[in-house]
Amino acid sequence: MVNMMKKTVLLAGLLFALPLLAQNPPANPPPDNPTAQKPPSLEAPPMAAPEPEQPAKKPATPPAQAAKPAAKPVVNSEGKVVEEIIARVNNEIITSSELEKARAAAVEEAQQDCSGRCTPEQLQVAVEDRQKFALRDLIDQSLLAQRGKDMGLNVESDVVKQLDAIRIQNKLESMEKLEAAVTKEGLNWDDFKNNIRNKILTQQVISREVGSHITISHEESMKYYEEHKNDFVKPEQVALRAIELSTAGKNDAEVAEQKKKATDLLKRIQDGEDFAVLAKRFSDGTTAQQGGYLGVYKRGELSKQLEDQVFTMKKNQLTDVIETKQGFLILQVLERYEAGVQPYEKVENEIMDHLYSERMEPALREYLKTLREQSYVVVKPGYQDMAGGGNSEIEEVSATPEVTKEKKGHKKYLLFGKRTG
Repeated sequence: MVNMMKKTVLLAGLLFALPLLAQNPPANPPPDNPTAQKPPSLEAPPMAAPEPEQPAKKPATPPAQAAKPAAKPVVNSEGKVVEEIIARVNNEIITSSELEKARAAAVEEAQQDCSGRCTPEQLQVAVEDRQKFALRDLIDQSLLAQRGKDMGLNVESDVVKQLDAIRIQNKLESMEKLEAAVTKEGLNWDDFKNNIRNKILTQQVISREVGSHITISHEESMKYYEEHKNDFVKPEQVALRAIELSTAGKNDAEVAEQKKKATDLLKRIQDGEDFAVLAKRFSDGTTAQQGGYLGVYKRGELSKQLEDQVFTMKKNQLTDVIETKQGFLILQVLERYEAGVQPYEKVENEIMDHLYSERMEPALREYLKTLREQSYVVVKPGYQDMAGGGNSEIEEVSATPEVTKEKKGHKKYLLFGKRTG
């Protein structure tokens, strides 16, 4: 039985992604099965390789922003409302500006997912699909975060780790400099941290309340393999990860220092230190926070210099320090795939991921339906369809309702500015 709890971050990704300081580093290392990801084609050594495409469980919905504490609508000097409350989730609110940010993020995420693989028409459909459920996903996030607090989950140490990972990825010397960078981008530091806190809370809630009840047996996995063997016919491939040390803009002395650093890192890995940990700390590549994971490459997708080396290497073998025009590179072969039908043991994790994802989404939606039934959720007229329509168990109410809808175990709250009951 494979331990499915390791997929916690990907579970939360079924609902939303968290926008971080210009980048969104995954909280987990690369997936156990590299074949689930197809890398970009590289014409030169990947000193700045794009992030590999994510597995089938990649978030299908737009990023959600954390709900703020209940508050009155914001008005300007002329007394006009400039911040519209469009939904209340128990004692938290969702504003029109938060929805607009989520819808804007949906466009960026759809563009990133397509990344040259979609026609303009397909991209438009992807954007519309993500935007359609933006409000539903904001409500789902709020419900899950509140459930995490009700469960007494303490995630402060995880928040600190995530902030530090963002600091390292953005090559900032201290947390104070990260705060300054966040503020410079027009973001509120406390809101920024709260977004991270809520994301981690939701990950843990999904893992404990939903993921822990999903199990895939070896027999089920083998049955799927036997019935879909044609899906596992692959060309000769290698899965790679890298530590990249850039020499861009550096003088001769600094280049020599980078080379020594690369040599020292190679020695540390050979002596038993974890490649992924060192990549996260020292690599200048865009995949550093993924433990240096680059993806899976067929022949012809790498530069000749690299291809001649890696396609003769065995699993887990390391290259020497490779000098390129961009800097210095250390590669490791994570897996080798010979041409033809892959043996079960090489694709087991891929199958487990597929079956798990297939069961997770409906289970998660059912769990969220239960949370809504146990909560107080109201949506302002005109936003009902965006909140998930009739299947979402969300009640549409007037802007100044006379009667509230009571849910078991919850108090009545101010609804769009008027006290009820």
